[in-house]
Amino acid sequence: MGTSLRWTIEDGLTLVERELRRMRHEPGELVAALLFPALMVLMFGYIMGSAIRVPGGGDYREYLMPGLFAMVTFSSVMALTLKVATDASRGVMDRFRSLPMSRLAVPFGQTGADVLSGLLNLVIMAGMGLLVGWRPNDGPLRALAAFALLTLLRYALSWVGCYLGFRVRNEQVADQLMPLLFPVTMLSNAFVPTEGMPVWLRVIADWNPVSALTAACRDLFGNPGAPTADAAWPVAHPILATIAWSVLLVAIFMPLSLRAYQRRA
Repeated sequence: MGTSLRWTIEDGLTLVERELRRMRHEPGELVAALLFPALMVLMFGYIMGSAIRVPGGGDYREYLMPGLFAMVTFSSVMALTLKVATDASRGVMDRFRSLPMSRLAVPFGQTGADVLSGLLNLVIMAGMGLLVGWRPNDGPLRALAAFALLTLLRYALSWVGCYLGFRVRNEQVADQLMPLLFPVTMLSNAFVPTEGMPVWLRVIADWNPVSALTAACRDLFGNPGAPTADAAWPVAHPILATIAWSVLLVAIFMPLSLRAYQRRA
C-alpha cells in the first residue's frame, strides 16, 4: 500500500512538472492566465464601481475584490475541462496509459498543476487589488486564511473540471461549455448585493457556492458586505459552508474522475 501511494505521488508530481513546463513553452496561454485577473480588477473596479452602492457603506472596490477572487476560482473549472479534453482527444492520455506509471497519477497531476496555476493568479489579482485601493483590513493571518480557503475550493473544483474533461468527446465540445459557467458566477453576491433580487432568485444566489466563498473572503479580509440578519445559512456561515462545499465536491468528483480516466478508451 505504501509503495503504491509513493509511486502515485511521484508520478503525479512528474505530471505537475510537465504541465508547468508546458505553460512555459506556450506563452500565449501563460499571458492570458496572467492578464485575465488584472483586466477583471480594472474593468469591474472602475466601470461598475461608479454605479453600485455598497450595503452599509464602504468602498466598492474593497467590496468587489473578494467576488473577483471567487469568480477566478470558479472560472478555473472550464479552463481545466478544456485542457484535459484536449489531452484526451489528442491521444496524450493513451500514451500515459502505455507507460509504466500509476493510473491515478494523471488526474492527480492535472489537478495539482491547476492549483499551482491558481496560486499565481491569486498573487497577480491581489497585487492589482492593492494598486486600486483594496486592502485586507483584518491582518495577515486572516488574509492567509482567506487565500487558503480559495485554494481549497479551487482544488475541489479542479476535480469537477477533470471529470468533465474526461467525459466530453473533444476540446471543441469543452470550449462550447465555457459560456455556461458565466451565469453561475454572476448569479451570486460577487458583484452586487442579493437583497434587491426577487425572492426566488435571491434564494438561488444565496445558496450558490460562489456566494459562500465571496462572503467568507469578505469576512476574512475585513471588507464591506457583511450579511444581513435574515441571510441564508451559507451566507451567514460562509467559512463553514465553503469548507463543506469543498469536501462535498472532492468526495463526489474525485472518484468519478478516477473512474472516467480508467474507462476512457
